[in-house]
Amino acid sequence: MKIIYLDHAATTPLDPAVLEAMQPYFSDIFGNPSSFHTLGMQAKDAVTAARQRIAKLLNAHEDEIIFTSGGTESDNLAVIGVPRYFAKCPPFVDGSVGLPHVVTSAVEHHAVLEPLVALQRKKEIELTIVPVDQFGMVDAKAVREAIKPTTVLLSVMMANNEIGTIQPIAEIGREILKYRKEQGTAFPYFHTDACQATGFMDIDVEKLHVDLLTLNGSKIYGPKGVGALYVRRGVKFQPFFIGGGQERNLRSGTENVPGIIGLAKAFELAQTDRERESARLTKLRDRLAEGLLKIPKTILNGHPTERLPNSVNISFIDIEGEAAVLYLDAKGIMASTGSACASTSLDPSHVILATGLSYEAAHGSLRFTLGHATTEEDIDYVIREMPAIVERLRLMSPVNLDMKYFDKNTT
Repeated sequence: MKIIYLDHAATTPLDPAVLEAMQPYFSDIFGNPSSFHTLGMQAKDAVTAARQRIAKLLNAHEDEIIFTSGGTESDNLAVIGVPRYFAKCPPFVDGSVGLPHVVTSAVEHHAVLEPLVALQRKKEIELTIVPVDQFGMVDAKAVREAIKPTTVLLSVMMANNEIGTIQPIAEIGREILKYRKEQGTAFPYFHTDACQATGFMDIDVEKLHVDLLTLNGSKIYGPKGVGALYVRRGVKFQPFFIGGGQERNLRSGTENVPGIIGLAKAFELAQTDRERESARLTKLRDRLAEGLLKIPKTILNGHPTERLPNSVNISFIDIEGEAAVLYLDAKGIMASTGSACASTSLDPSHVILATGLSYEAAHGSLRFTLGHATTEEDIDYVIREMPAIVERLRLMSPVNLDMKYFDKNTT
């Protein structure tokens, strides 16, 4: 059976060119970058070169790139590390007192929302979660209005991993800069999770006006288990890993040299090809959305135009998304119900609920995310197969079953 992989927001296959770039660092140039012998220095030089290449793509400085184990760690470093650093000596405006205040949006990835909620429960921070509109988009002015004298950090993702909506990051950044200028302060810092956007958008930290930015190799045809956090010069946060002094004492631990090389190569390829690939995928995305919306009782989730080129999220009313994923899988179509990071939970998508849709709509949502290998024939196959799957699941729904045929003791 042909496999049609439409879950690129969860992870992507490793690009052969990335694997080729990584290969020597598994067995030939295997030294520890902290060692002073030849193999160690070769590994160190390779890591330095990768850091420089990533910094150039971000329009950043080399010393502003911190390598991590992936997007989750980078997000955690930003949203936990910043408020904890300033907990004892807060940089509050006008001498205000209180807990460090953090602002985020209702549709953030779990790697941002869950640690912030945990800090709030422990009474380490005060947290404001800004709502979104029906398309999952946050209002830049609403973010600005949420800032208090005690605010140390704002975190808004660049593009949503479930519904694909692109947030107005540069506009939010300008609002924050305006506030800083008015108050004569360097705070609050601004963080964005750019994991989903990296392959499709310009990730220039100066144009975005961000102070911290999260990258992830596995979303851009790079290796899993490696990521980076851009940290603007002067930004302070409390590190998690202490002991080896690597990454300027901000992330101790022996560097994942092959992964770092792969991340840099994948990022270069993604940015080089993003305009051409975005144009190609946008046509396929719109073709898929148009075909699926012909099925009765369907809703397109996310912004109709300000969305990632590869993302289609549809709610099929009166079906269970998990069941649909299994039926699609039997047809060789790999899709998901939402964030892969929350696949073990039966709770409906917090992102779709935040847009104002019902629990039923959230439970019946499916996410199709396209990639390099996706073809027009693949899209047409999904459009052909989906109506019958939806019809069968709706017939099986308790809403449509005549319960008189079921004995009351039947389990």
